[in-house]
Amino acid sequence: MAEKKTKLFEIKTKPTSANVEDFINNIEDEQKRKDSFVFLEMMRKATGEKPILWSSSVIGFGNKRYKSPATGREVDWLRIGFSPRKANLSLYISVSIKEHAAALKKLGKHKTDVGCLYINKLEEIDLKVFKGIIDVSLKRK
Repeated sequence: MAEKKTKLFEIKTKPTSANVEDFINNIEDEQKRKDSFVFLEMMRKATGEKPILWSSSVIGFGNKRYKSPATGREVDWLRIGFSPRKANLSLYISVSIKEHAAALKKLGKHKTDVGCLYINKLEEIDLKVFKGIIDVSLKRK
């Protein structure tokens, strides 16, 4: 039987050439700005890649093509990244946050969604645990 062809789905969030440090320096909330620089450095060290601003507010590292097992659609997306949103810091660490269940129990104050981890402030989480989550996410194929 012939393999079903996949279709690359185009999403609105795309890489830009904007300067990531300038973007972070323009964050009004001082604590969020400081936390963003910590995440920036952690992810830069973990990936060995330069950060890229995706659309107007997502800082990503690497590029990966994800395929939906349900629909077969493919989408290009960042390997890991974060966005300093008004309400919290949204961390994009994997397609399925469930794979980090054990680590999340030790992480500290946070909320989750399918592939996102939300925290309010760095001081509310264990950075060593978070680094482990980053490392596991990057090893995932």
